Amino acid sequence: MTGPVDGPDGGFGDGRRGVPRIPGPRPAPDDHGSLAGGSPFGHYDDEPAPFAPEPVPVPELPHTVLKSLLGAWALAACSTEETVAVEAHLTECAPCADEALRLRDAVGLLHAERDLDLDPLLRSRVLENCLGRRPARIPVPGWATPYDAETARLDALLRDIGESEWHAPVRLKWFEGERAASRRSTVAGVIGHLLAVDGLVAAALGLDDPLAPGGPGGPVGPPPPVAPTARTEAYWTGVTRPPTSAVRGPWREQSHTLVRTVSFAGRGVAELSVSYGDFALPLKDALLDRAFECWVHGDDIANAVDYPYEPPSGAHLHDMIDLAARLLPAALAERRRGGLAAPARRLVSAGSPGRSLRLDVEGVGGGEWYISLDSPAAVASPDRAVAGIAMDGVEFCQLVAGHVPPQEAAVGQDGDREAIRDVLFAAASLSRL
Repeated sequence: MTGPVDGPDGGFGDGRRGVPRIPGPRPAPDDHGSLAGGSPFGHYDDEPAPFAPEPVPVPELPHTVLKSLLGAWALAACSTEETVAVEAHLTECAPCADEALRLRDAVGLLHAERDLDLDPLLRSRVLENCLGRRPARIPVPGWATPYDAETARLDALLRDIGESEWHAPVRLKWFEGERAASRRSTVAGVIGHLLAVDGLVAAALGLDDPLAPGGPGGPVGPPPPVAPTARTEAYWTGVTRPPTSAVRGPWREQSHTLVRTVSFAGRGVAELSVSYGDFALPLKDALLDRAFECWVHGDDIANAVDYPYEPPSGAHLHDMIDLAARLLPAALAERRRGGLAAPARRLVSAGSPGRSLRLDVEGVGGGEWYISLDSPAAVASPDRAVAGIAMDGVEFCQLVAGHVPPQEAAVGQDGDREAIRDVLFAAASLSRL
């Protein structure tokens, strides 16, 4: 293209000699159909439109400036005056016309049609990656990072749900004795439950207990109970109306305060005792227990509102499984005292080797543990293993959470069937409301 194309009136197709033709409306870069008339630069209308607007004057711009505008022109990002100048220039300069054609084709490739819906798991993957790589402004102890990560993941879920979804029904499940138990609540009610039980850790650190008289969930009256289930019932009955999204603020502030406090408290705080009523845990295990509960109930909420939710990272999942494995001998002894497990085969003095069960947990976060069968004080020796269990890590955690009945847990079994049954039921008994 080396010059203007002659029109019926001597060189300009709009009937006015001396005024360059202005191309008709061009498709936006997002439109991927062919341009009208087969021209790469637009459609020239040979019939003057009624009430045609006055032509836009063509600015006098140097060749170098016009050439630099070709990219913006191809993206439809030029001003009206720049567009007029560029398109007038393209009718006179073949090299620029060829370059403009290449750029317009490239724009078509950049704006190829695609599904605009994001992968529903993208946010979870990005958040998990950030939590795993982002250096904390305050160094968080390694034993507190699972709690920090799981509360952050749950808070991200809560930030995404609508106001009405805070009242979505959630079925809480756990295991009692020989049978499954459940309780109906809502998303807001579950966050209130986490707020109430996390308050046990807050109270052990000398922080405000949310159930204390005058607290955000505390009734007016005697000191709050210590047992987790009783604390939850006290919270649910103490509020004047069903919990709403307003509970997110106190729960989030409490979790942030717990992480900040243990981060500044020094190394010795890890062994601080946290009472759960019938038993106690050192602070490092109590926060790991709270991280586990946060993940389990986060998954409950995600299922209720149809939100993608992944298990914890491999390292954190391993720590949670390790805590459950360490608690199993005491849970088994408790069931034995209640007549719910077979009697010990032999008396074992503290520190002596006794019968054990090998627990092989497969998948991310897995490992191998030996569970003492006869006494929590006995040494679980591989040489004295009488049975073995193999199962997936997430499946094992679902068993410990009371979400999978022990009779239905998908496990590989080897050896003493009675010991295997007792350990599976003991694992389920670690769950609670």
